[in-house]
Amino acid sequence: MESNQISLNDKKYGIPANDLEQQTNLDLKAKDFDYSKRSQWLRAAVLGANDGLVSTASLMMGVGAVKQDIKAMILTGFAGLVAGACSMAIGEFVSVHSQLDIEVAQMKRDKKRMSVNGEIKEEEEKESLPNPLQAATASALAFSVGALVPLLAASFIKEYKVRVGVVIGAVSLALMVFGWLGSVLGKAPVLRSSFRVLAGGWLAMAITYGLTKLIGSSGL
Repeated sequence: MESNQISLNDKKYGIPANDLEQQTNLDLKAKDFDYSKRSQWLRAAVLGANDGLVSTASLMMGVGAVKQDIKAMILTGFAGLVAGACSMAIGEFVSVHSQLDIEVAQMKRDKKRMSVNGEIKEEEEKESLPNPLQAATASALAFSVGALVPLLAASFIKEYKVRVGVVIGAVSLALMVFGWLGSVLGKAPVLRSSFRVLAGGWLAMAITYGLTKLIGSSGL
């Protein structure tokens, strides 16, 4: 009688084996998520934003080293935004398209050796192939977003020294944010990644400013 009651309780309150198996598989998939799959779009987005931020800010700082006119600084930044976004998009498209050609050629070679089970693998590989247009678009948009930071920071400040200080502050904050975002999405160390991005941006602006100031003061 007691064993029958336990059996009834198990049937009443027990979780079906199929549900337990499905939940276990979902948990394993969540734990085993491969963050390297994010590398394609993450690389294009984060590097594009960093490049737009650092290159545009460095151009504006370089021009500001020899010419304090706000119009010259803004025009330089805008030209850097357009040229850089086009360059990043074209470069990313060509690079990713070359990668796509290589992977497609490899898939065709492997197709001859595939079995029936291998056809499933082939479909999965096709879904994971790089997308040149997506990478180019993400890179151009990210570059533009990064380049807008120093442009907007300098647009409404006529006083030269204040303008330069605001640009440096805005760029520094944005570099920290981009470094933090990239590290979080890629599951990398946050502080190390943020500081590396910040230090690199400072170095680029300092070198551009210093060399341009040196050349400008020499009377060339």
